[in-house]
Amino acid sequence: MSAFTSTNNGLESLPVSCPQELSKGDLLRFPAFRVWLATLQHSLGRQQHPSHEFHKDPYVLRKIDVQAVDFFGGGRLGFVKLKADVSNASGENLPGSVFLRGGSVGMLLLLQPDDVPSASENEKMAVLTVQPRIPAGSLAFSEIPAGMLDDSGTFSGKAAEEIQEETGLTIPQSELIDMTSLTLHSSGELAGSETLQRGVYPSPGGSDEFIPLFLCNKRMPRKDIEALQGKLTGLRQHGEKITLKVVPLKDLWKEGARDGKTLAAWALYMGLKRDKKL
Repeated sequence: MSAFTSTNNGLESLPVSCPQELSKGDLLRFPAFRVWLATLQHSLGRQQHPSHEFHKDPYVLRKIDVQAVDFFGGGRLGFVKLKADVSNASGENLPGSVFLRGGSVGMLLLLQPDDVPSASENEKMAVLTVQPRIPAGSLAFSEIPAGMLDDSGTFSGKAAEEIQEETGLTIPQSELIDMTSLTLHSSGELAGSETLQRGVYPSPGGSDEFIPLFLCNKRMPRKDIEALQGKLTGLRQHGEKITLKVVPLKDLWKEGARDGKTLAAWALYMGLKRDKKL
């Protein structure tokens, strides 16, 4: 193990221990670590306000122990498992086991035959990808198109890129609607007290992953929609083995019932449609 200190809120030194294969520079440059640490520090800083529930005995981030790392191709840091020591003066600790992987994007891609009225919802179809997901123990996991963010570009740009890679369809960024941001604006949450990422958190008890969920409505000839059923896609050179599955929008909640982001995208879509935000 190696160790160093980093600035914690600019007030004190934060001890950080790392495996030998992880350098201080690599960790501090890792976008997921930077975003997670800044978000946590902002939330801890809010305890200074007298109205905060923990104001009288505030919690402090005292140290970070990086326990394991995974590197992607080219030596790029991919995943980090760490333990954050967050406690107050009374010795009460908050659960701090964290799997850092950064943000992802998810896309609800709805296809509509161009021979029906555009206002109709009855014949809209949703595109799912079916692919191996080893962490889930599955070789045929159904989910909406999705992909990890990197440290370049925009959320919408990454969404458009993933749609093209996983479905073969080219979608301009201008045609994508960020349903997560639209919902947060509608609820007033973006003006709230905590500054979290503009995405859905599928597993906040153990991971930093956040997923902005985008919507794309595309009208196509009926035969082109039918041709997507069972199509093999994905970047084979990256180990992606994807089969497309096109399902009626009304059945999406059942077809994607095991996937949190699919259900979240369906719920956001239905809620925004109900409130006439779409």
